[in-house]
Amino acid sequence: MRVLLIGSSGQIGFELSRLLPFVCDLSVLEKTHVEPAKPDNLLKAAERIQPDWIINAAAYTKVDDAEANKDEAFAVNSELPGVIARIANMLNSRLVHFSTDYVFDGTKPSPYFETDPVSPINVYGASKAAGEIAVRQFLERHLILRTSWIYSRRRTNFLLTMERLIAERDQIPVVCDQLGAPTSAISVARATVHAILHCGISPNEVTAPLWGSYHVTCSGETSWHGFAAAIRSRLQGSKAELKAILSEKYRTEARRPLNSRLSNMKFESAFSFVMPDWREALDEVYAIGETK
Repeated sequence: MRVLLIGSSGQIGFELSRLLPFVCDLSVLEKTHVEPAKPDNLLKAAERIQPDWIINAAAYTKVDDAEANKDEAFAVNSELPGVIARIANMLNSRLVHFSTDYVFDGTKPSPYFETDPVSPINVYGASKAAGEIAVRQFLERHLILRTSWIYSRRRTNFLLTMERLIAERDQIPVVCDQLGAPTSAISVARATVHAILHCGISPNEVTAPLWGSYHVTCSGETSWHGFAAAIRSRLQGSKAELKAILSEKYRTEARRPLNSRLSNMKFESAFSFVMPDWREALDEVYAIGETK
């Protein structure tokens, strides 16, 4: 099985680049080959590789910066997925594309299902929602995997930020009224590999109902404050105080949904794969340690 991975430098992409060589012939494309304005470069690379699967892990993830950089956010999160989907269709490839809980407005009082209507409240969420539409428009044979609150031991994320602040400060304000499931990049990568193997290589091996959108997050739920407390509890000797505050007291450029909880029921049923509890996943990340 030949797999083309786009976006290996990101958190999920990095974990996929470590797992996939054990189960497939993996090719990785660097950023220079995936510019939305230069689709021919990507097409030529894909034609050379002839992948059975393309995995798009490339994304513009700077949520606050996206408010002032709308064009760039939409280029990476919307235009690029459309280009990749068209190329996958031309080559008879299957596509995995990652999306986000931010496509929802967060007003639902319970976890979101895949059938719930999207209604993003910031530019980042809008660009990701547009990317989903582009994938569906150009390719039937796709898996859109929505994740939430992704973290790992690399790049920039809540885990690493909290560790730094806990080491530097005596008191740290943390939002307590936004709910979700902290999700480790390695957990999403494992689920992705499992789904690909479940689907197989040939498009004839997959029945049409398997294609579509799925929620893939760690199970359970907490707030950002609860996540921060869990991080602090795993750091020996930390005495930093975590001050719970409401979202309205912590101003950011982009609005955040108060409810980022996603139901994994559809994914678990379709692929017979259960995501770990977020606390267990956090323990694993600490057990694995630093990644380069």
